Amino acid sequence: MTTEGPELPVQRFSPVRLTAGVDEAGRGPLAGPVVAAAVILDPRRPVRGIRDSKQLEPQERIALAAKIRRQARAWAVAWADVEEIDALNILQATFLAMRRALAGLRVPPSEILVDGNRCPSLDGLWFKCTARAIVQGDGLRTNIGAASILAKVARDEIMTTFDRHYPQYGFAVHKGYPTPQHFEALERFGPSPVHRRSFAPVRDVLRAPAPTQWSLSFAAALQR
Repeated sequence: MTTEGPELPVQRFSPVRLTAGVDEAGRGPLAGPVVAAAVILDPRRPVRGIRDSKQLEPQERIALAAKIRRQARAWAVAWADVEEIDALNILQATFLAMRRALAGLRVPPSEILVDGNRCPSLDGLWFKCTARAIVQGDGLRTNIGAASILAKVARDEIMTTFDRHYPQYGFAVHKGYPTPQHFEALERFGPSPVHRRSFAPVRDVLRAPAPTQWSLSFAAALQR
């Protein structure tokens, strides 16, 4: 049985004032990147059914993501990898992924709306705009909900790719989140190259891998 939240109304935008919704996926997992998306919806081509990605079944998210990519005025997805998460901390890595997604937009927004209570720095972007954070914005604003869907679908695809290289961890099932299955695999096999060593549960079980146990870096695994 699926519990569905209310469908958000389609927002109307001025022809000259474009708003980009920004959201992330993957701040809480023990492995994999944090992914962000930025979306400028096109009022002439509305996408029905958008809401917080967590309220959607996987196949619903995939179908909506395809519609958003096809019908949005502009969209971009970006991420910060595990090395950047460990070097910067998860908050700053999330902001980095958001800035990269914004930089990837082909149409400049006048305003960005960010899910959460803080906004990334806009320094260095190729356009000038204002920014506003909205707590639980993915359930309140359609453009943020659209960004949450793109970010979640993209991250799930990345974790499914990692599962092919490190099948013993079950990444395709839990997507790197701290589930009992994941903790059991960590205890048994130790961290893989795509685990976040700055996160306490991973750090606590960290042990040196066998010299030939892991031969793929984060980047190499993602490319295959």
